[in-house]
Amino acid sequence: MTDNIRIIDIVPGTSVDGPGLRTSIYLAGCRHQCPGCHNPQSWDFNAGKEMSTDDIITEIDRHGFNVTLTGGDPIYRWKELLPLVERLHGKGYTIWCYTGFLYEEICEKMPGIDRFLQFVEVLVDGPFIEVLRDTTLLFKGSSNQRLIDIKRSSPGKVSLWRSHF
Repeated sequence: MTDNIRIIDIVPGTSVDGPGLRTSIYLAGCRHQCPGCHNPQSWDFNAGKEMSTDDIITEIDRHGFNVTLTGGDPIYRWKELLPLVERLHGKGYTIWCYTGFLYEEICEKMPGIDRFLQFVEVLVDGPFIEVLRDTTLLFKGSSNQRLIDIKRSSPGKVSLWRSHF
């Protein structure tokens, strides 16, 4: 397992990828290639640059915001991200993660992913579906996507995250 992670961009102070101000980490690589995707430049698994876990944490600590993993699709890189999310969680950051996969699908088909998900507060799951696009939705792009409260969920029982504001 390498310490480097392929990053497209790190955007501090965003308010669209979870509650409050957050630092969004855009990861390279996505095979979903959803029509209407707002970030098609992230589809290439070789896009962006490699950054070490230490350098990513330094950038996050510089701003002090909670963290959102997006992309691309971070789930393709969950094993690479494991040391990062573990350390961020240990520092008290909350972590949100966006994926085009369904929660049930990754739990069933990706052995060991529970090691990653234990550090994630909310998983925003499901592909972006252009005909279901709705700009009034909170923290998601299309109505099929779910904001899953990971701590209260299991593969057989999904609990949705509820906003407290």
